Amino acid sequence: MPKGRGVNGGPVASEMRADSSAGLLDPMEICATRAQQQRSRTAGWRGVYFLFRKDMLVELRSREGFTTMLFFAVVMLLLFHFSLNPERENTTSLAPGLLWLACMFTGVLGLSKSFQAEQANDCLEQLLIIPGDRGNIYLGKLLGNITLMLAVELMIIPLFALFFQISVWDALLPLLIIVMLGTVGFAAIGTLFSALTASIRAREVLFPLLLFPLVVPVVIGTVTATGIVLSGGTLGEASAWLKLLGAFDTIFLTIAYLTFEFIVEQ
Repeated sequence: MPKGRGVNGGPVASEMRADSSAGLLDPMEICATRAQQQRSRTAGWRGVYFLFRKDMLVELRSREGFTTMLFFAVVMLLLFHFSLNPERENTTSLAPGLLWLACMFTGVLGLSKSFQAEQANDCLEQLLIIPGDRGNIYLGKLLGNITLMLAVELMIIPLFALFFQISVWDALLPLLIIVMLGTVGFAAIGTLFSALTASIRAREVLFPLLLFPLVVPVVIGTVTATGIVLSGGTLGEASAWLKLLGAFDTIFLTIAYLTFEFIVEQ
């Protein structure tokens, strides 16, 4: 056999053993590891999609969450309408705060029940034994909560404009951007605390007590930015508040995703 082509004792085999002892991976092992990682990421995103799809199908069949949230929002707007005369001069300055009060109190109803169905039917335990990152469970629930809250908010905005005689059509696109940023930040924290309080008896009381102190930056940013665009301002004038909302969303989404695994194990 020619030199350098030995199977067991030649120089080639010696070099391969030396590379292995030095910690170098075989190209086949590298390819297998990368393929396994790719399959894991694909399975993770599929898990997010299926969990989101399951929540949406359940909601479309029952419409319990959407109907409850929308009815509560309409009642709040009616109470604001009758307690504050829309013809008063200060009503316009109060309108952004009233709009977001209705949106956030309504969102609490949906977020607080986010994990109750899984907890009641022991589905959460089954979700936790699925291989993959448990943060994907959080992402699936978060997408469902954001979708439900946005659907209700899109119904609230025209009613708000009707009750308070405010024209929102000229500022509709900037307003929708603000609503999207505010909803993501609110739902990011709310979904995490919903998982934290799902097994607690006093969750209806504890959940808002934990949630509202942390969403103060969202409240300040959304109310101020909404007031700017409703008074005729542009997104450029509200850019500082939009940056605040974007930074808040990014920070708390990351924190919630990373800490979700430790919360559900408690």
